[in-house]
Amino acid sequence: MRDRIRVLVVDDSPFMRRAVQRMLEPMASIEVVGTAADGREAVEQAVRLRPDVVILDIVMPEMDGLAAIHGIMDQVPTPILVLSTQARPGADTTLRALELGAVDFVSKADAGTRMDIYDLAPVLREKVLAAAESRPSRLNALDAVGFEPPEPAVRPESPYEVLAIGASTGGPRALTTILSRLPANFPAGVVVAQHMPPGFTRTLAERLDRRSPLRVREVGDGDMVEPGLVLIGVGGRQLTVERGGAGLVARVPQAPEPLLHRPSVDLLFRTVAAAAAERSVGLVLTGMGQDGAEGLAAIRAAGGRTLAESEETAVIYGMPRAAGAAAEQVLPLDRMPEQLRRIFEGAERR
Repeated sequence: MRDRIRVLVVDDSPFMRRAVQRMLEPMASIEVVGTAADGREAVEQAVRLRPDVVILDIVMPEMDGLAAIHGIMDQVPTPILVLSTQARPGADTTLRALELGAVDFVSKADAGTRMDIYDLAPVLREKVLAAAESRPSRLNALDAVGFEPPEPAVRPESPYEVLAIGASTGGPRALTTILSRLPANFPAGVVVAQHMPPGFTRTLAERLDRRSPLRVREVGDGDMVEPGLVLIGVGGRQLTVERGGAGLVARVPQAPEPLLHRPSVDLLFRTVAAAAAERSVGLVLTGMGQDGAEGLAAIRAAGGRTLAESEETAVIYGMPRAAGAAAEQVLPLDRMPEQLRRIFEGAERR
C-alpha cells in the first residue's frame, strides 16, 4: 500500500461526491484521486487510476454499481466499499455486492436526512482504512475453485457434533465458498458468528440457503444444533450453545454480553467448547481484529479440533492471524471444505 490511501469516489450525485471528499479530507492518510458519476466511468477510472479503495454507490445511470463491481473485479481487482441507500437491513442487493467482491458497506440511510450525511464520516473513514488492508484479488480468484461434494447419501457417523465458524469482513463470500461445497449429508450441526449489523443476517442466511446443499437459516432461541443444519447468528445479538436434554441447543441471550462484537466469535466458541468439548470443531475465517482467538484456544484446550484460514486467501488476515497460535491447521479457503469433510467423517485424525 502507498504512503497515502488513494480513493476513487463513485456516485451519480455531485452533492454526494463532494460530501464524501469532505468527510475524508481531515485524514492525512487518505487522498481522493478521482471521482466518477456512473458505473461505466467507475470501471474506466479504476483501470486508469489504480486506486487503493473505491467508494461506490449502487443505483446509478449507464451502468449500476453491481455491474461496476463485477467490471472492476474482473479488470483491476480493488477493495470496494459500498456507500448506498440500498445498503439497508434486508436488502438483497447488499449481499449481492459482497458476493461480487465488495469488502464492506455503509448505509446512507443511517444518516437520516441528506444534510445529516456528514454524521457518517467516522464510520466511513474507519471502513476506508480497513478496506485498504484487504486483498480482493485473492478472494476473487476463489470463484472457480473447490471440490465437488459427493452426492447425498446415508449420513456418516462422526466423532464430532458441531462446527463453529467465526468471520467478519469478507465473511459472506468465504461462507459461501465453504457451505456450497459441503455435502447435504454433513454429519454435524454448524453455528456461525458473522459480524454484521442488525437486519442483514436473515438475508445472508436466505442467500446461503440457496447456494448450499445444507439447510441454512438465521438462528432462533432454542433451535437444536442438528446435522446438516447451519444456524447464522442474529446481527446485533449474541449467539451461544449449551447442552440440552436431546443434544446441543442454540441460545440468543436477551441480556447483552459486554463485548465489542454481537455476535461475538469468542463467546460462541467458548460456549461450544464448554458444551461439546472434544466433539467440537472451530474455524476462524477472514476479518479484522482478534475476535475468535481466545475462543479457538478454548476449543483446543477442551480437546476439540481447530482451524484458521491462511493469509493466502483471507480478505483481511487480522482474525485468522490472531487465532493462528490456537489453530492445528491453517489452510487456504479452497482447501477448507474438503478438510472439514475429512475431519467430520473421521478420515482426518490428529
